Amino acid sequence: MLEALRAGMPEEDFRRWFGATAYASDSGDQITVWVPSEGVRRHIDNHYQGGDRRARSRHAAGPHCHVRLVVSGFEDDESDEGQ
Repeated sequence: MLEALRAGMPEEDFRRWFGATAYASDSGDQITVWVPSEGVRRHIDNHYQGGDRRARSRHAAGPHCHVRLVVSGFEDDESDEGQ
């Protein structure tokens, strides 16, 4: 699904907004994706919904599959390690 999104945007934008995301699970009608922060989650949700629909239509689950973006907090954990 990410490859379909990548094809429709500049590489720099893809790296900035999707480079730190990670696949979490796929239950058939819902794909869960980890995102590093609330700001990234909000940006993806606000700016890429149309592209997300196009990508879902190419996914095996079809266009009615829901993509759930979950803030993982792994960036926060990594920045706290050195303190």
